[in-house]
Amino acid sequence: MITTSGLTKTFTRKKSVVEAVRGIDLTVGDGELVAILGPNGAGKSTTLKMLTGLLAPTAGSAQVAGYDVVAHPDRVRQTIGYIGQGNSAGHYFRVADELASQAQFYGVPAAEGRKRASDLLAALDLVGVEKRTVNTLSGGQRRRLDVAMGLLNRPPLLFLDEPSTGMDPASRANLWEHVQRMRHEFGMTLVLTTHYLEEADRMAERVVVIDQGAIIADDTPTALRHTHASDVVTLTYPDGEAARRAADVLRGDSRFAERIADPEADGKVRLDLDDGPALFPVLLHELERAGARPTAASIAEATLDDVFLALTGRSLREESESGDDAAAVEAMAAAAGGPGGGVGGAA
Repeated sequence: MITTSGLTKTFTRKKSVVEAVRGIDLTVGDGELVAILGPNGAGKSTTLKMLTGLLAPTAGSAQVAGYDVVAHPDRVRQTIGYIGQGNSAGHYFRVADELASQAQFYGVPAAEGRKRASDLLAALDLVGVEKRTVNTLSGGQRRRLDVAMGLLNRPPLLFLDEPSTGMDPASRANLWEHVQRMRHEFGMTLVLTTHYLEEADRMAERVVVIDQGAIIADDTPTALRHTHASDVVTLTYPDGEAARRAADVLRGDSRFAERIADPEADGKVRLDLDDGPALFPVLLHELERAGARPTAASIAEATLDDVFLALTGRSLREESESGDDAAAVEAMAAAAGGPGGGVGGAA
């Protein structure tokens, strides 16, 4: 569904050339759900704008849904759906009118457009808001309206650029329930960017990590955690002496010998394990058998933020919250691509 080779985008800023995207090679298969992770300014949104035909690459090539993004950007936009970071619908227009306009942008006949809009409103829990203006909707309703507009042309490929940013947890879960249902109903391929790591971990079949405009990792969430991060087991004992005895027991087992830290004075023993859930009960059994049962035990499974920290030395969550100077480059890309409305409108 997507193939890129050396995809690059540079901008001139204060007489300096800045590489927002640096030679990305990416393949997305039919039916995949791929999450693209990275801090602000990493190049995520710039990449999506090139793939949707809204921003011309400086170098390299990309084929999306069978069309070259440079030679046939109009065909790309006719084929895909795109939900940008900003709301697609005009604040002072009625919901029904915005959906009708979106259908017209894609060349959908009026009667068919009304039927599709009605079906999407029902599927996304928006029945009854047709005559309301967009600015009277809640944040969750507006975001679901964005999804409806992105699906009106029934695209085989849907791009979602931080679709749930700013939504409360309940609204995010509700939105994803609807998106997943639409995905299975229409057999779509999904590509999304997100700052919510648990969202990517739970939803995506593949995670692509971008930093400083380049892909630094590409695999399943499970494989990335296994390769780049560890689960942390914490054992609690009454005092430092008991903790040291337990540590000596574990050091006698080759499965744990190299993964245990020096016991702490407060009676804590910590181990980094590659497959914590599987080894946790084994570890407790060995301690029990040696008479070194802990008073408490816990396991913290590795997260995608741990993966990003291992790959870059930075926390993705902290970087995403703080932003950096590179975010200005992304803003330049957004300005070049126009407002963050639906692709139909931009086309």
